[in-house]
Amino acid sequence: MDRIHQQVILDTGPLVALINRREPRHEWVKHQLMRIQPPLFTCEAVISETVFLLQHVHNGIQTLKGLLETKSIYIGFQFNSEVEQVTDLLVRYDSVPMDFADACLVRMAELLPDSAVLTLDSDFLIYRKHKNQTIDTIAPWQ
Repeated sequence: MDRIHQQVILDTGPLVALINRREPRHEWVKHQLMRIQPPLFTCEAVISETVFLLQHVHNGIQTLKGLLETKSIYIGFQFNSEVEQVTDLLVRYDSVPMDFADACLVRMAELLPDSAVLTLDSDFLIYRKHKNQTIDTIAPWQ
């Protein structure tokens, strides 16, 4: 099994799929995570979306709590320091449309140059960091 040596930025879809065994991509996400050295980096917007999507999943929030408390998932992104850059992304991609969590993740990819985004969202094929650079992804379409 090939190990992933990049810093990995975690999107909502894979996080929900990891915790909810009924998600179609659950096994794929588990396999990817065996290749990745923790921690996974994310932002508060992803956690907010995840909490919403797990509200009816048995022990879903408890499992998320454990991942956060053990620092398997690390929230190091500070929106207050990145307001202009994140809102610029929201404006640039308003026709996609880009949601707030995705804008934060794209900005994180800009700040962590040797990173890849673990995602189930094909919009990351459209998004660009630094206006014209593709974003490395770990995704089922690869």
